[in-house]
Amino acid sequence: MARARASSSSTTTLAIFLLCMTLVGQSYGQLKKGFYDGRCSANVESVIFDIVLKAYQNDNTIVAALLRMQFHDCFVGGCDASILLDGSNAEKNAPSNGSVRGYELIDACKAKLEQVCPGLVSCADIIVIATRVAVALAKGNWYDVETGRRDGFFSTITEAEKNLPPPTISVSDAITLFNRKGLSSYDFVLLLGGGHTVGDIHCSKFLDRLYNYKNTGRPDPSMNSATLSSCQQRCPRSGSNNFVFADQTVGSEFKVDNGYYQAIAQGKGILEIDQRIASDSLTKDSVNKLAWTDNLFAYQFGYAMVKLGKVGVLTGSQGQVRLNCRRNN
Repeated sequence: MARARASSSSTTTLAIFLLCMTLVGQSYGQLKKGFYDGRCSANVESVIFDIVLKAYQNDNTIVAALLRMQFHDCFVGGCDASILLDGSNAEKNAPSNGSVRGYELIDACKAKLEQVCPGLVSCADIIVIATRVAVALAKGNWYDVETGRRDGFFSTITEAEKNLPPPTISVSDAITLFNRKGLSSYDFVLLLGGGHTVGDIHCSKFLDRLYNYKNTGRPDPSMNSATLSSCQQRCPRSGSNNFVFADQTVGSEFKVDNGYYQAIAQGKGILEIDQRIASDSLTKDSVNKLAWTDNLFAYQFGYAMVKLGKVGVLTGSQGQVRLNCRRNN
């Protein structure tokens, strides 16, 4: 798979913006922008930026990995870094989390921060900050993160499987699930698109759409014919270890942009839920607006990520600040 490097000019701009931006301002509950200001001798967000940048320059698929990690963490018991805990029954071992990666990157951020700010920065905040940096490096808009989360104690496979939506979920059921987390149907469309605008999907996750949709012995008729043919070449009926790009707009595969919406509006969705949001009456208008309105997704995705980052947070004296993200203190 191709690897991309951030240009030196865009990287410098982001770094300067990170160091110079004003972090004080509006706060929500006990989460706020600039929570660590004045509490650490180093700039916490700058430390994380440098580590994520290095990882991105080596492998730009880390963007998709971090987006998936934040979503999968926040949807299981809230944004409390429970997905990072090790253990035979921990949620990272759930089948639904088999594609989540990036744990070593979070470990690296935590190790560096423990050197400069011992016992201060939560693993939950590291996930959220690192994901924002990755989005910006992948040409997405920079959005302000709120920090002050604390880490949870519990992590189980059962909770992961109960809370994470399968790729075959209906649009109405997905919206209901998001509503339970305090997120709207529009947030659902934004977050699904943001997660699928970069990265790839294993053939096994959508093989039925290519050959035996709903046990008909035929492909899913809603799939674009050219996309169907291309996917069948990559994913033979007998099975394959291959992947295809989640975003089928050429040139958009590694960018956090609205190419995903343009693709699904043309029947090029890979997972069933991707294609369904483009045709379902509950979501199709949102998809069309995001596909064809300049900069709409760029501006609104960040707001959805901030809302996601508030789901089920622990703050104040709740939870803990783990010294090692993989185990409780």
